[in-house]
Amino acid sequence: MKRLSLHDPLLIELACEILQNDGVIVYPTDTLYGFGVDATSAKAIGKINSIKRRSGPISVIAPDKKTAKSWIVCSDPEWNLIKEKLGGITTIIAPVRESVVHTSIIGSDYTLGIRIPDQSVILDMAKQFEKPITTTSVNRSGHPAMNDPDQIISEFGNDIDLIIDAGPLSPSKGSSIFRLHHGELEVIR
Repeated sequence: MKRLSLHDPLLIELACEILQNDGVIVYPTDTLYGFGVDATSAKAIGKINSIKRRSGPISVIAPDKKTAKSWIVCSDPEWNLIKEKLGGITTIIAPVRESVVHTSIIGSDYTLGIRIPDQSVILDMAKQFEKPITTTSVNRSGHPAMNDPDQIISEFGNDIDLIIDAGPLSPSKGSSIFRLHHGELEVIR
């Protein structure tokens, strides 16, 4: 397992290489540290499900709104609602196009949670990787999310390939979540 500072010049290249090889990274968002894998790889998603001891839908990060729009199915008025909220601490759940991510992380109604965190290095990584990257809190199912890199390494060091260290993050309940439903954005959390 490697530990790199958020500002390490080798970070993006190494993270993308690990993701390309079905590895698991831990990275900071503006709310929590997240587990990241290639969201198109069943093998990589299986690793996260094993680590978290759960399965089911998993959100992804997009590098920008243009990319997010290309992944989802929505009308122009619906996109106008989404683009107002998408970014920073907000996750939007919307219908997803086929083959954007592996089906094991899609919701039962063929939806996907998408986030654009306010963390420029992470967005650069997502842009360079060119495929969706999962974003799910660093914890085991039913346990609180972890926000301290030292504790994360102590708990998950044998399960991850890279931690991108931005220091301890302030406690957070995670992102605000909205779901596109019948042309409206419903508050989920």
